[in-house]
Amino acid sequence: MVARSWATTPGRLSIIAGGLVVLILLTGAVAAATTMSKSDTTTDLVEIHEPTAADVQRLYRVLSDADAAAASSLLVAGDEPIEMRERYEDDIALAGPTLGLAALDRSGDPRVTEQIEIVGRQVPTYAGLVETARANGRQELPIGGAYLREASHLMRTEILPAAERLYRIQVERVADERDSAVSFPYTATALAVILFVALLMAQVQIRRLSKRRLNIGLIVATGAIGLAVAWSAVAMTAHSDLVNEGHEHGSAQVNLLADTRITALQARADELLTLVARGSGGAYEEEFVKLSRTITGEVGDGGTLREARGMTEDAELSAHLDKAIGAAERWLTTHGEIREADDGGQYEEAVELAVDRRRVGSSAQEFAALDDSLSAAIASARQHFVDETVGGGRALTLLTTGWVLLALVAVAGVVGGIRQRLREYR
Repeated sequence: MVARSWATTPGRLSIIAGGLVVLILLTGAVAAATTMSKSDTTTDLVEIHEPTAADVQRLYRVLSDADAAAASSLLVAGDEPIEMRERYEDDIALAGPTLGLAALDRSGDPRVTEQIEIVGRQVPTYAGLVETARANGRQELPIGGAYLREASHLMRTEILPAAERLYRIQVERVADERDSAVSFPYTATALAVILFVALLMAQVQIRRLSKRRLNIGLIVATGAIGLAVAWSAVAMTAHSDLVNEGHEHGSAQVNLLADTRITALQARADELLTLVARGSGGAYEEEFVKLSRTITGEVGDGGTLREARGMTEDAELSAHLDKAIGAAERWLTTHGEIREADDGGQYEEAVELAVDRRRVGSSAQEFAALDDSLSAAIASARQHFVDETVGGGRALTLLTTGWVLLALVAVAGVVGGIRQRLREYR
């Protein structure tokens, strides 16, 4: 049937027209679908995946802070300030809802389910051990410290590692979605190239058949597709650049700062547990030294805080990081004073330096300043990620609709241009 039609000039023109129309519609559909997919992925990055990663990081923070608050409470025993007790209770209360938010983005992932089950099952056990430690601590029984160490061991060997694995899984999801958002549209590009070649070959063939130099309809079709491709190239390049910028100076910073915060929280718990152990906390102190060097480096050089500072040119983020570096250095100085007092037999002085937030220059005060600065820096980096990624999404605005309309214009051009030639054979 096709071979018979190709044997006549009107038949050839009809086949050319039909083939071009199908190819234009296919290219337009694939290009529009690709654009819509990239736009939706970019929106999900901002509205679902990255916020979920922040929720998981917040889960780790409240659990680790609860552990530090519990240790602080035991150290002050009967003089426990009500705000310290409320801080611990608020952290434990926040763990459940935060865990639920963390589960939303990967609810079907068995890895997520496993980590959530660990956290959900072990947090009540941890809380029970802390309450037992607190009850014994009020009676000034040494066994209270043993219960707290057991609770902290559970937190640090099972609960926090599960929360950290949950965070890594979500960071992996964010990276996968970002890669999908900025991936090169191979299928749509290949179809567009084939369509261009087909349009050029059609014009050559029709010129031979009709003995006319130009076919206005095919020129209009070629121009419409050319405009769509040029628009796509500019929009998708801008989209990729902005999304990558959001990662390099936004989410990459967030990941590094979140790791720094996790390390600082672990070090703070070590500092307090060294005091809780009362002379047998050498392992906690060794870990503190290792973790603190990860944060600040040695002799004012290196460390994740300075690495993050070197990665940014943003004035607001730089200011927060400068404050964090200063607070970290003051915290380590105070830690040295705590160890000196504790090793010198001044245990009460060491405890006061470690946990009294009202005392100027105390470890509690300086660590709070560090944590607040890290929180502000993370928020600033997250906002940069959101701003750049949203800008990338806007670069694709109307491109899907544009492809649909320009494809229809191209179809109309092909049909109109070839119909003119067909009329000559009636």
